[in-house]
Amino acid sequence: MKMTPPVIGIALLLGAGVAFAHDDAQRKKAPFSSAQLAETPFGKAGDAKKFARTVTITMSDKMRYTPDTLTFKRGETIRFLVKNSGKIMHELVLGNMKELKEHAELMKKFPGMEHDEPYMAHVAPGKSETIVWQFTKAGEFYFGCLIPGHFEAGMTGKITVMP
Repeated sequence: MKMTPPVIGIALLLGAGVAFAHDDAQRKKAPFSSAQLAETPFGKAGDAKKFARTVTITMSDKMRYTPDTLTFKRGETIRFLVKNSGKIMHELVLGNMKELKEHAELMKKFPGMEHDEPYMAHVAPGKSETIVWQFTKAGEFYFGCLIPGHFEAGMTGKITVMP
């Protein structure tokens, strides 16, 4: 099968997203407009200038988040300040449990896979990152550390979004 140059170019662009290591904590997220982001089943990126409150979540090498249970109102935009108090890399990924479990399994196969989604924070030891997220739907959602072994060790939390 012969591939045309445009097809090769598209394939190279699609593959470029996994080229960054998962532990590249020095890389900063590029600014984006929440209007450009498609809504997910658990909400959408919030406007960094218009959030209702800041919630600090601390991650530890005991494979736990503090706090690990949160409640918000539908429509509320939250600024998460995600702090890593440990000595190893951790992350916080928002989602539903099915997606988090599937992604955790994928991370076992490709531990160097990098993502730069607005619902993820990869945090180096002793550092902090932020996520600004608007919960547009009521329901139960979760967060977890998908670095291989962390999710399986219980590094998860629950978010309840009230109507």
